[in-house]
Amino acid sequence: MTDLIWTLVFIQVAMGGFDTLYHHELTERLAWRPSQAGELRLHGVRNLAYAVMFLALGWSRPQGLAAAALIVLMLAELVVTLWDFVEEDRTRKLPASERVTHTLLTLNYGVVLALVVPLLAGWTTLPTTVTLTFHGVWSGLCALAAAGVVVFGLRDLAAAGRTNRIVASDPVPLVAALPPRQAVLITGATGLIGRRLVAALVGAGHDVTVLTRARANAAVLPAPIRIVTDLDQLPDETRIDAVVNLAGEPIAEGLWTPAKRRQIIDSRVETTRAVVALIGRLRQRPKVLVNGSAIGWYGLWGDETLDETARGRDCFSRTVCARWETAAEAAEALGVRVVRLRIGIVLAIEGGALSRMLTPFEFGLGGPFGAGRHWMSWIHLDDLVRLIAHAVATPGLKGAVNGTAPEPERNLAFARALGGALHRPAVLSAPAAPLRLALGAFADELLLEGQKVIPAAALASGFRFIYPALDEALADIVGARRTKSRTAVARLAQALPGSFPR
Repeated sequence: MTDLIWTLVFIQVAMGGFDTLYHHELTERLAWRPSQAGELRLHGVRNLAYAVMFLALGWSRPQGLAAAALIVLMLAELVVTLWDFVEEDRTRKLPASERVTHTLLTLNYGVVLALVVPLLAGWTTLPTTVTLTFHGVWSGLCALAAAGVVVFGLRDLAAAGRTNRIVASDPVPLVAALPPRQAVLITGATGLIGRRLVAALVGAGHDVTVLTRARANAAVLPAPIRIVTDLDQLPDETRIDAVVNLAGEPIAEGLWTPAKRRQIIDSRVETTRAVVALIGRLRQRPKVLVNGSAIGWYGLWGDETLDETARGRDCFSRTVCARWETAAEAAEALGVRVVRLRIGIVLAIEGGALSRMLTPFEFGLGGPFGAGRHWMSWIHLDDLVRLIAHAVATPGLKGAVNGTAPEPERNLAFARALGGALHRPAVLSAPAAPLRLALGAFADELLLEGQKVIPAAALASGFRFIYPALDEALADIVGARRTKSRTAVARLAQALPGSFPR
């Protein structure tokens, strides 16, 4: 084995590590996508094959049948990789950076094969034996690489095995509160909340219109839906019974530069003004506008319990929410009931804060932010969709409505609960000082401080949560070992008595 071969091998390791960490874990989060069970199994098998190759090449000189077996394994890995490419193209849309990385990996591996296989072929003519060897730093790097791929290989195989427990339940019952055949306009339909809401409405037979910046973005949504890229495309005689306005630049992605702050505010205010303008020109106006907002409206607090009557404290999040809600309130002058839904931390496997926490917690690297004393007011995605339907269907519900579960938790308790749901320790806290230094106000408002918010208005209106407690919500989301479908149906039956068979 020459230095050239070793260099090419560890170029392969570096690119493979980047592909695994950046694409598979951070960007695509494959281990938590039920649709990728087949891909995860292929990744697991391939990683374990790599482990054998790293140890065999880095710590031994295989001869005879042992060398022939290693050649077969290396060629089999190529077959698995090609199979993986087919599986990826069949089940998901790869980002451009991942396609480029895969191309480079394939080319580099082809060169490695062209150099290593002839060498191994020469060793097949020798008596069968495996002699321990040491190649200095290369052997050490091979051991490290083998350990890494074993960890990820076993993890991917385990993740493939749990996919049947994290499949989302039928969304249709989530909108059971609505009258039949409602015409609903949704902005922000391709976001985390919007996707689940659209699936529920379409599945239940409602007429759904979605506003999106580009038609291609709506490819993730189920049919049939009407797609518009501008509200001016809707004629004045369009029937709309309810509007759910969720559109806005993600607040938790990227640093809060001055340009980002303007984009966060403008994207919400301008879309909401366009919605109000549409309502104003429709011949038959919708009965209700459910307008997205957030518990950031209240600003940063300590241990005070906040309901919809609480005042706010100035910060950037409050500024965003206050301007968003003010734009929506203009619809009241048009005779439309307006619900200002102040949403907490939405828990779901498909996106949001929890999805970004799963990988570090699964590897035992999770823990609280700072001291973990601040409050986290959260809500399960399915309860939030149900609350939106409840707000549309309840004529007496208007004004501010907190979209949070009735049992908020401190960040430390949240970290422990998530660690418990994944059967992992959760003791590695993220120190506050570096977070503030790196992220500024973003760290305080989204990571290190919070609010203890309760859904007083929702509860007073008769809404009942399927997941009022954090442990139950996390168990459902991460696929804790139990009969998920029966549990979900039972909870839904309790939340909507008389609506489902027991």
